[in-house]
Amino acid sequence: MASKGVSATQGLDVSLVIKSPPSRVLKAFFDADALGAWWQVAHSVTTPRVLGPYAIEWALTDFRDEVLGRLGGVLRGTLMQFDPGRGFFVADVFWLPPDGDPIGPMALEVTLTPVTSSDHEASGSEIATKVHVVQTGFEEDARWRRYYEIVGAGWGRALKTLKMLLEK
Repeated sequence: MASKGVSATQGLDVSLVIKSPPSRVLKAFFDADALGAWWQVAHSVTTPRVLGPYAIEWALTDFRDEVLGRLGGVLRGTLMQFDPGRGFFVADVFWLPPDGDPIGPMALEVTLTPVTSSDHEASGSEIATKVHVVQTGFEEDARWRRYYEIVGAGWGRALKTLKMLLEK
């Protein structure tokens, strides 16, 4: 089960245990086909190394949010930390929506922690990983609050899809 928290003043904090090794989970954050499968990314340029780009694009929605306009667009930042066994940190993150000004700067941190079968509901000696996503950055206005409302729900759904994909 995904645990999540969204605070309008602090960003978001979401975690989920996936029965898959950390290296396989981490690959799913950088592989274009995997990103398309679990996060519905249309295009991506993600380079898993320090100072590498982390840019992903979603297709534009047909509907318009009353505060943000159409959803989709581009999320981009720069990898400042990359640890193949533990996760990554992206700084200078901005969402470039199809309508309106960019939202940012933000930071995105994904931490991967191996867990034993006694730490989660798996049985036997399956390898599992706790995926912990933290996104921070905030300005006091309606667009930022609405952004985190949408993104918080989106991360929860995306991680559940990632879990289904990797646990096949």
